[in-house]
Amino acid sequence: MDHSKHTPLHPEELTAATINGAKVYGPDDHHIGDVSHFHGTGQNAQIVVDVGGFLGLGAKPVTLNVSSLNFMRDQNGKVHATTVMTKDELKSLPEHKH
Repeated sequence: MDHSKHTPLHPEELTAATINGAKVYGPDDHHIGDVSHFHGTGQNAQIVVDVGGFLGLGAKPVTLNVSSLNFMRDQNGKVHATTVMTKDELKSLPEHKH
């Protein structure tokens, strides 16, 4: 997927309603997780990403700072994110406890 033609989200668009469920892609452009929760506001917001698993089963929730992800919309308006972290790097983070 060529993310260079996608429109970055504005900071005021970073809300739970906008990004919950967004797919997260790693540096190799493979799907590595999905946004499950959004906590806080602005640059201090925390994003919980479910990493691994299959169809949501067995996924490990990890917490990232919003600045670790680049949120954007594709040509169809679907929100997704990219990160420089790999799936293995995300899986090595401590598990988020709800």
